[in-house]
Amino acid sequence: MLIHGAWHGSWCWQKVIPLLEKKGHAVIAPDLPGHGSSDNPDSISLETYTRSVVDLIREQIESVILVGHSMSGIVISQAAEHVPGKIRRLVYLSAYLLQDGQTMFEVAKKDNEGLVFSNLEVSRNRKTARVKEAVLREAFYNDCSEEDFYFAMNKLVPQPLAPISTPIHITKERWGRVPRSYIECSMDQTITNSTQQEMHTNITCESVSRLESGHSPFLSVPEKLAEILGSEAD
Repeated sequence: MLIHGAWHGSWCWQKVIPLLEKKGHAVIAPDLPGHGSSDNPDSISLETYTRSVVDLIREQIESVILVGHSMSGIVISQAAEHVPGKIRRLVYLSAYLLQDGQTMFEVAKKDNEGLVFSNLEVSRNRKTARVKEAVLREAFYNDCSEEDFYFAMNKLVPQPLAPISTPIHITKERWGRVPRSYIECSMDQTITNSTQQEMHTNITCESVSRLESGHSPFLSVPEKLAEILGSEAD
């Protein structure tokens, strides 16, 4: 199950899904609530995100590998706390791998070289935010083609702020028993490589892979990403 990050939707996986299916894997890539064509983002919480993933797993899936990109590191961590017995592995793709009690926002704002959280435009009601258009390319798509950049830019939606400012709650007994892997993106300007490495050093992962890519390897290097994800599933 491929879970997209902030501002994005399931559309971001469109190059990767057929590559994984060709390798024989069944793939689900849902839209989180408030993303894609679903729900008003003003009402979304971390629990809303988590419940949508957990309900899908309980209803349709016996055993799953959860892949979380960027923000959705916190979503897959919380999902594993709810249904650890149904999750074979957690894969953090340049994602926020947080300790119990941390918020994504507190970790992100310490990343002084990251371009996103210093370039937010917050809505008047302070419930959502967008990234300033001037930095979108460098922040998210610095190694993507012009075609992919404009395709993605036109699909971005306002990001609910509640999920990224809510502390996660995980335990060694539940989340901690699920095997973990981390995939670094070495040219990432959203979650810089030093922050990625700090997170997976603080929380040990069974395996760490590395892509020479920016923040959106599903667009820039889909074949290489699919190869790593396929190996995690084997």
